[in-house]
Amino acid sequence: MIRKIIHIDEEKCNGCGLCARACHESAIGIIDGKAKLLREDYCDGLGDCLPACPTNAISFVEKEAAAYDEAAVLENKKKLEAHSQLQQWPVQIKLVPINAPYFDDADLLIAADCTAYAYTNFHQDFIKGKITLIGCPKLDSVDYSEKLTEIIRQNNIKSVTIVRMEVPCCGGIQNAAINAMKASGKFLPWQVYTISTDGRILA
Repeated sequence: MIRKIIHIDEEKCNGCGLCARACHESAIGIIDGKAKLLREDYCDGLGDCLPACPTNAISFVEKEAAAYDEAAVLENKKKLEAHSQLQQWPVQIKLVPINAPYFDDADLLIAADCTAYAYTNFHQDFIKGKITLIGCPKLDSVDYSEKLTEIIRQNNIKSVTIVRMEVPCCGGIQNAAINAMKASGKFLPWQVYTISTDGRILA
């Protein structure tokens, strides 16, 4: 059938992933650093991805394409919920750039790296819908405060979620995140979750 569907210009695409976040049907994925329409029958033709693209790499075309299949979309969403919810790369605080398109209007997750191993549903309960930054204040032997301050100061961050382990050394990542929010001069909604060594949320 002839219908309206998105077209992605790979020459313009910078691989930021904002279109994939905006697509409620999970029709877009990032493959080899470029946005791709994964399946034509996942695209409903509404175009929520278009305004999210900072490089205007996405447009509408009318072409022969498979009909939108809502049942297939819902089935795919169920499968995705059991898989990675990570939306960007890199994730290490030391490696992530201070300015990146995915920080725009982002809910930020700042997590001690051990938390993802201790808490079973980490992806679904914490990573989903957030931009993820991880680190270990003990092993990295650095103070993340300065870099986190600049990330918060220079980008439109909407909220901050901090996830740490119950062990004392994990207090470093919590302190760094809180100090960064204060130093940024911005007032943001934030919350801290503490994970026990046996994988429970303590607070």
